[in-house]
Amino acid sequence: MPPNTVNIPIRRVEDNSASERDDVLAVEEPLEILLGERNVSITMRTPCNDEELAAGFLFTEGILRDRSQIAGIAITGENQVTVSLTSDAGVDLSRLERHFYMSSSCGVCGKASIQALETVGCPSLATDRPVVQSDLIHRLPELLRSSQQVFDRTGGLHASALFHSSGRLLDVREDVGRHNALDKLIGSRFLNGELPLDDHLILLSGRASFELVQKALMAAVPVLVAVGAPSSLAVEMAQRFNMTLIGFARERRFNVYSEAWRIR
Repeated sequence: MPPNTVNIPIRRVEDNSASERDDVLAVEEPLEILLGERNVSITMRTPCNDEELAAGFLFTEGILRDRSQIAGIAITGENQVTVSLTSDAGVDLSRLERHFYMSSSCGVCGKASIQALETVGCPSLATDRPVVQSDLIHRLPELLRSSQQVFDRTGGLHASALFHSSGRLLDVREDVGRHNALDKLIGSRFLNGELPLDDHLILLSGRASFELVQKALMAAVPVLVAVGAPSSLAVEMAQRFNMTLIGFARERRFNVYSEAWRIR
């Protein structure tokens, strides 16, 4: 049994009959992220890709800007990952004292969150590319669904998928937390030196909240597609930073909430 799933005995009731069997569940456990000896965050996640999660979190929250700042990432205990910095990393550790302005547990919203994103230097998105065909947007959910291996076994995970603007599926990450799935996905590219993602699309298996928009913006993703609904602040943030935000992408329909010129 892989570390991200667990079997438990259940009683299944169908109509008036019952049977005993096993069910496969997605594992949910805490992960403590350390930056050196500092506790940065504790997040509830699905085990696997913990190094990517830690790196992605630190990048999308504006603490790290480049892979070269990292001396190493290691699993240093049960449900614990430590990110070590180079001596010349130049990280503003005082930001850790002020907490992260857009973590899902922080709850800061409205104008302050948009101003905070401007403060950390969100990358500018190109104003002439990419241009994506509508038919590709229609096909994205099925392409993602066919790649969700853990979801197939459990039915209980969110997913984030990275596509090239031509439609090629590049990577998928799954997690019980939608923000963790996106951090794992972006963290993988960050560690491989493959940012910015300025000619790519990201598909979210659920709704698009403002913290997911800000994480994608930090990676310079120009088109963010969600199977579910966006929040009002997600739309406001996408409009402010010229991101194309799409919601309700399912059953061959979708809504474009900002920068519709990228969709043909």
